[in-house]
Amino acid sequence: MATRSVLVKRPPHTVWALLSDRDRYADWVVGARDSRPLAGEWPAVGSSLRYELRLGPLRLSGRTVVRSSDPPRALELEARRGRLGTARIAVEVRPWGEDSLVILDEHPLTGPGGRMHSVLDELLLQLRHRRMLRLLARCAERYPAPPPAPAPPKEPGTGGSEEAERG
Repeated sequence: MATRSVLVKRPPHTVWALLSDRDRYADWVVGARDSRPLAGEWPAVGSSLRYELRLGPLRLSGRTVVRSSDPPRALELEARRGRLGTARIAVEVRPWGEDSLVILDEHPLTGPGGRMHSVLDELLLQLRHRRMLRLLARCAERYPAPPPAPAPPKEPGTGGSEEAERG
């Protein structure tokens, strides 16, 4: 249904650090306020957050559950939005030179959006995603960069220091 992307001027491990920070969820998710942990260690599969969802004058309780987590590449969520139903939200983070290409894909699962998909629904989701990706990029570009993951140790016989000592 609604797929958008944004180029973020940070490497994937920095974008992933932001996505993994449960305290920052409401900073980049449009409409979410006051997010707090509900279960598990975010973003482990099965972990969840609770928040208030504000859509104009409407206030709903929201809950998001991690359905799939593949650090630092992909995070798949199920957002439960009260009477509005549920949605699958997939965030993919791809290396793009020294930066990251973040792809957001959302599909309604249950509720009015899942039953009555229309051009208007698509337009509203595209507008929401444009704003959400701008927020995500802004937050990631201001996020303190975590140290990169250490390189795996070299196997013996692959040109490491052992061969230089033997030579």
